[in-house]
Amino acid sequence: MEDWIADNIDKMRGLAQTGMCDHCLGRMFGKMGTGMTNDERGRLIREALEDEGTDAPADDFCPLCENVFELIGRFAEAAAESINSVESNNFLIGTRVEPEVAKREKEYWEQYGLENAENIKTELNREIGKVALPMIHRPVEFKNPQVVACVDTRFADVSLDIAPIFIAGRYTKYSREIPQTIWPCRVCHGKGCDHCHGKGKMYPTSVQEIIGDIALEMAGGEEHFFHGMGREDIDACMLGDGRPFVLEISSPRIRDIDLDELEKRANDNDMAGYNSLHFVQREAVERYKGAAADKVYHVHVIADGKVNKEAVVNAASSFKDANIDQRTPRRVEHRRADLVRKRKIHWIKADAITEDSFDLELETDSGTYVKEFVSGDEGRSVPSFSERLGIPCKVETLDVLAINYQEPMKG
Repeated sequence: MEDWIADNIDKMRGLAQTGMCDHCLGRMFGKMGTGMTNDERGRLIREALEDEGTDAPADDFCPLCENVFELIGRFAEAAAESINSVESNNFLIGTRVEPEVAKREKEYWEQYGLENAENIKTELNREIGKVALPMIHRPVEFKNPQVVACVDTRFADVSLDIAPIFIAGRYTKYSREIPQTIWPCRVCHGKGCDHCHGKGKMYPTSVQEIIGDIALEMAGGEEHFFHGMGREDIDACMLGDGRPFVLEISSPRIRDIDLDELEKRANDNDMAGYNSLHFVQREAVERYKGAAADKVYHVHVIADGKVNKEAVVNAASSFKDANIDQRTPRRVEHRRADLVRKRKIHWIKADAITEDSFDLELETDSGTYVKEFVSGDEGRSVPSFSERLGIPCKVETLDVLAINYQEPMKG
């Protein structure tokens, strides 16, 4: 008799006499006697008990698992069928067991002081996976599975948890009448009402929807989410190479979609453009959202007074590497904390100066409120261009020309 059996023979006798099946009996000592399944371990324990004079066969109906292990083949086929209905490079199988079964198992652990038992879910996951693997033809992945099939052992139902896909790229925005993301109606919050003409949103479309709806259809997903590296105002254009973003597609049934086709179809409009699409991992979302990239803007400014060309040029040059303090602007104070933020204006160039207007091109720190820097925002942005020029000014149009961000090197 092996030592681990001899040391636990009394506990084994008591458990075997309950009539539990070999799977469950073996699982009570699942971390002992390596190199065998729980079913084999249970049979070995019963043979040792017979040698000791105790005949304790398993009942026809296991009082612990309720014969759930007789359905392993059925569970495996259902899991394989579900997993094979979606595209993935790997998979994992999990289970949901009857709460009463889990409760009874824990009671046995406590009653017999078992410290080397294995959870029934762990055994079910492993045994179902072993049978299902030849039917699925892709590897098991424990850390980051692309699809998880959860088998409800009470009803043999299978639910799929499909990991999202993430597509990074850059977008340009040519329209001053669409937002970056879906903007739910302020009145009905997406339900549809007279205010939004039943659409549930404030604007007919967005940068997100133009590409997201196409990607959703191609991937057979459920929802799309848009993660931009900051955002521009609705009335601002995003030009140059564009603003970095990550598009997230939830529950995609097809993962390896053709990004060239997606880019081509998404660019078939005159409001926004998309380039440099590529797949990324989930971590890219936080990296993009947390990036602090300097930005280059072009603004057309209207002055409330006669403009002196030399004064505009001098005011622009005075902001070379200039530090400014910006209190949260009036227009966003309802949704942003009232703070004073320190920002830097790296350089400004003035052009197209007339008697009452001029253009500025400027590079600033990430997070600079350019409209407020120009106007002063009633003293909330100090110093301001208006202050230096000595004439009240306001931005009529704003374009983002560049976002100076480089993807981190891999390797």
